[in-house]
Amino acid sequence: MPTRVSLQRTTPLHDVAATRRIEAAAAAALPPHSLMQRAGLAAARLALALRPHARTVWIACGPGNNGGDGLEAALHLHRWGVQPVVSWLGKPDTAPPGARASWQRASDAGVRFTNKPPTELDSQDLCIDALLGIGAARAPGGRMAEWLAHLRASPAALLAIDLPTGLDADTGCLQEPDLQPAGAHRQATTSGPGSARHTLSLLTLKPGLFTAQGRDACGTLWFDDLGVASDAHEAEPTAWLNGAPHASTRPHASHKGSYGDVAVIGGEGLAARGLGMGGAALLAASAALHGGAGRVLVNLLDDGALAQDTSQPELMLRRFDALELHALTVVCGCGGGEAVRAVLPAVLARAPRLVLDADALNAIAADPALQTALRSRAATGQATVLTPHPLEAARLLGSSSIEVQHDRLCAAGLLAERFQCTVVLKGSGTVIAAPGRTPRINPSGNARLATAGTGDVLAGLVGARLASHGPAFEAACQAVYQHGTVADAWPADRALTASRLARALRP
Repeated sequence: MPTRVSLQRTTPLHDVAATRRIEAAAAAALPPHSLMQRAGLAAARLALALRPHARTVWIACGPGNNGGDGLEAALHLHRWGVQPVVSWLGKPDTAPPGARASWQRASDAGVRFTNKPPTELDSQDLCIDALLGIGAARAPGGRMAEWLAHLRASPAALLAIDLPTGLDADTGCLQEPDLQPAGAHRQATTSGPGSARHTLSLLTLKPGLFTAQGRDACGTLWFDDLGVASDAHEAEPTAWLNGAPHASTRPHASHKGSYGDVAVIGGEGLAARGLGMGGAALLAASAALHGGAGRVLVNLLDDGALAQDTSQPELMLRRFDALELHALTVVCGCGGGEAVRAVLPAVLARAPRLVLDADALNAIAADPALQTALRSRAATGQATVLTPHPLEAARLLGSSSIEVQHDRLCAAGLLAERFQCTVVLKGSGTVIAAPGRTPRINPSGNARLATAGTGDVLAGLVGARLASHGPAFEAACQAVYQHGTVADAWPADRALTASRLARALRP
């Protein structure tokens, strides 16, 4: 039976190649077409649960096996009295054997077929996308593109079988069709769907469902393993869904030294270039404070021009030369501007635990000597976490943000290997990668985090977790998940600013 995907569990994710291996092994042990029949039954069950009183269920079926899944779903819905309407792009003489057998079964049962999408659909009806699944090699065109546009623009709820057509299962990139009816493109891709979207992932959960454009394209995620346990076959996960960290209680007999000292270095002042960015450093420091660091020190790169944050007297100001870098967890770069370049050599050389964000990353991207210093930290046992957004990641890789977003898992992995550290590639489905570790994709968070300063808050929270002397990869995973859950729990009628986000954190 399909179940709704939990975004709180650490769950394995398999790319297309691994899914194909699992599928082939399962198919070899079962009677012919068993997986297609199971997939169709699962889709029909979910369709009936989503819209039990639908007047019309339109199923758009592609020419391949995903279309066969849709034909099987139509067969079951017909038997249950729903009377689906099916549009099939395939032909009996050229369809794969499984899809051809499903077409024959549906035809023999009296399922209604049509070459034109139904025009009178409302919000109580259901459309089923069974056009391509994981079989997409390029953007849909021709009649498939027309049908896809109608699916997306319809007021009816939309259920995609295995994967929304056009979505890359491995990367989460959405390939737009090259033909759409007038007005459909804006509604489908710019303003967002007015109807509910659902995706039933079959056999495995895929990375692309959770990152880049995946979450928007998929809507509510459901899963059915079709009675096949993925861990029963030799297919290592491509990534893991980053689950909720285990709750823990601080020992009664602890003190501020038990949770480490965090020093935030950043905040270029107005005097340098007329760009005051002290707020970024203070946001990171506030996050470290509320995230549970024992002490938080702040070095503002403004020659003392900015007064202490009197609303948070716990944040202690320090000159850079007064910081004992060798004994601190350092968060460097938040609002650092050009001024951060001068302190980076010492920070890279001496800080045992380091989070690099924003302008620190930009400075490193432009300076080969700083890149060498960053790479050398791993050899001396110094822990490092980079927290770039896609453009900062592109600068470090010498590429473009478009290339980074085209394959976020690959980009994060390349950065981790190049600089031998943990990387947090921010965005929808934040990717956490480290050398020798299977990457994680974080499911928590939402568009409320799309506001200035929330990245500084994340850097400070990573610093607080790292200050507890836990492994850098685990510290990053915990911080990213918690950062997102605050946004998920935030009241809909209140604006979420970065300062509010920082103060809502918990140790």
